[in-house]
Amino acid sequence: MFSIEHEFDSTVITLVDEGNAPLTEDVIVNAFEECITVEQYDPRTDQVHRITLSISQARDLAAALNLPEGVYKLAGDNRTK
Repeated sequence: MFSIEHEFDSTVITLVDEGNAPLTEDVIVNAFEECITVEQYDPRTDQVHRITLSISQARDLAAALNLPEGVYKLAGDNRTK
């Protein structure tokens, strides 16, 4: 399950883990104009961990989810290997 909310300066996507236990904590994705952050609470340390991706890195990640093993460089809308 997930939710999408539009804030003043970002779009917030919350990914909720459903199914059989053990479940993981929610993942919060904040899409800003200049970057994307991914956050998840860690109950073991009682801290929220944040990863920041540039827009280019986020595009590469999205493309990588649907590609076979290899090294790639995105060129416009074309993929090169």
